Amino acid sequence: MIAWVLYDIKNDKARIKVAKICKQSGLYRVQFSVFLGTIDRNMKDSLQLQIEDLIDEKTDSVYIFPMSKNELQETVLLGQAFDKKLVSDEVMALFL
Repeated sequence: MIAWVLYDIKNDKARIKVAKICKQSGLYRVQFSVFLGTIDRNMKDSLQLQIEDLIDEKTDSVYIFPMSKNELQETVLLGQAFDKKLVSDEVMALFL
């Protein structure tokens, strides 16, 4: 499945660790607090558990949105949707 991970995490250490976990899970950073990539259900569950251990549920927000390739291709990107310095060919291929 394709998954988006978006977060707003106040603690710097936790935010850095979450970004590292997303990268280790095979996701690509498309904005500072947004990751996108292809993962299987087990990896999504593992990612969720690891992130839950790091965040403060009273102050932080994390969203993991699974979607199909067809749904992703229907996504509307406006303006500077992706940070062009961060987006790789692998991410752009998901949209084609």
